[in-house]
Amino acid sequence: MRHGKKFNHLGRKTAHRKAMLSNMACSLIEHKSINTTVAKAKALRKYVEPILTKSKTDSTHSRRVVFRYLQNKYSVTELFRDIAPAIANRPGGYTRIIRTGYRLGDNAEMCMIELVDFNDIYTNEKAKKTTRRSRRSTGSATSSTQETAEEVTSSEETVEAKSEEKTTDKPNDSGESKEK
Repeated sequence: MRHGKKFNHLGRKTAHRKAMLSNMACSLIEHKSINTTVAKAKALRKYVEPILTKSKTDSTHSRRVVFRYLQNKYSVTELFRDIAPAIANRPGGYTRIIRTGYRLGDNAEMCMIELVDFNDIYTNEKAKKTTRRSRRSTGSATSSTQETAEEVTSSEETVEAKSEEKTTDKPNDSGESKEK
């Protein structure tokens, strides 16, 4: 039974799993986005998000703690120099997992894991924070409905006027115009 086992072992021994997650974290920091399986991406998210939180405070102690996890001084430098200032205001949720389909060889579910603040497509389009609540203002809603009602009545009047012109301008067979 697997009582109290809180994380995915990924079918590897402890040393292999730690080395793999460290390498994947370094690749994610270097490239800002990597493709992997969903199970590995979820394990990587649990591994890398505390490291990203630790990088917000640039001190010797936090650099040493991060280096203990990553074991790559170039990744540590990149993390503290480029990534940490970009995520400084974010309270958490630094990564995003996007499922991409299934691998042809073994049908494993694949995904792309990326750093949220470094995707230009999402950050440009979704710069404005949206909510699911409706935000009605009493003044602008009534004025906009009044404007649309006026537009509808004016368009109906123009349609009626055009139809009257057509009926009055149409000549009869005898050459006289129709009159009501």
